[in-house]
Amino acid sequence: MHPGVFVPTAAALGPCCRDCLSRARSLPGLSLSGLHRQMSRWNSRDSSSPLPSQNNPRILITGGLGQLGTGLAQILRKHYGKDNVILSDIKKPQPHVLESGPFVYADVLDYKHLRELVVNNRITWMVHYSALLSAVGEANMALARLHNVLDLALENCLRIFVPSTIGAFGPSSPRDPAPDLCVQRPRTIYGVSKVHGELMGEYLHHKYGLDFRCLRYPGVISVNGPPGGGTTDYAVQIFHDALSTGHHECYLRPDTRLPMMHISDCHRATIEFMQAPDCQLSLRTYNIAAMSFTPEEVAQEIRKHLPHLKVTYNPDSVRQNIADSWPVRFDDTNARRDWGWAATYALEELVSDMLRSIREKRTNEGLPVS
Repeated sequence: MHPGVFVPTAAALGPCCRDCLSRARSLPGLSLSGLHRQMSRWNSRDSSSPLPSQNNPRILITGGLGQLGTGLAQILRKHYGKDNVILSDIKKPQPHVLESGPFVYADVLDYKHLRELVVNNRITWMVHYSALLSAVGEANMALARLHNVLDLALENCLRIFVPSTIGAFGPSSPRDPAPDLCVQRPRTIYGVSKVHGELMGEYLHHKYGLDFRCLRYPGVISVNGPPGGGTTDYAVQIFHDALSTGHHECYLRPDTRLPMMHISDCHRATIEFMQAPDCQLSLRTYNIAAMSFTPEEVAQEIRKHLPHLKVTYNPDSVRQNIADSWPVRFDDTNARRDWGWAATYALEELVSDMLRSIREKRTNEGLPVS
């Protein structure tokens, strides 16, 4: 064994993890990626090192350089210590990311390397932000990424978080509001991949005791990264346009209502959900809600600060059809009841914060502000 390698043993685990481990050991046919063979080899070794507790976890964030990962890592490091939260990605990080805490290069398609990271760093929580790609040609790669992290989570008794999305619903789903449990049947490969993740995690939880957790995010609004052309990204771009040119061309109809959330609420929901005791959870996948607005409503709120904003509408048929198949509102009653979820930002607070943050960012970068 290499020095410093940690190997989980039943004696080092809590009762839930021991149950998970014993059930996983007894699975003669389970092989998402050869799980039983790997567990038998690992657990023939021993270690006297105690596993970090769920109250003081060691956390790995895959796909950590995206819109959500770096911000979540900053908050988690304040909670649990700088060295206990490891960002990983296949991209090269900016210098400030390297200065803020541990970063490792990791491709979640490389099962062996990812397994070494989990074991050698004594990981107990995994947040899987590595993108599930929406292009048809990448569908199998997206599922391979998911299966790798689910394998590792079950093998090592991790608490694993895999985000889902508003895109997990389809045109036959209830739209106003969409409940946690209903017909989904999305019509995009992106949405199908998300539903696959929800169901695989739930199956592994009920069958083998995996501590799988999933939140369906609304459209997340943030200044942390540029809009990527997604269906809800107009709600980020409109703030940049308001402060740069004073004009925004929207690719959705003015009355297209969708669930949205400030990134601070998204981070807080994720952390509170991960911290919630397992016994409080009646579901493994929850909706979370904050606000729901149309392009015209957010434009009107921005005009309270920037009266000159002009918005023209040129609906894109692809994105409009996707938006029309998604929920108008999320019903998050179960999240509120089970683990106390409550959003902080409404539309008024979101607009004020986004304008302030983008104005400050543009000023620091020497860019003009309208």
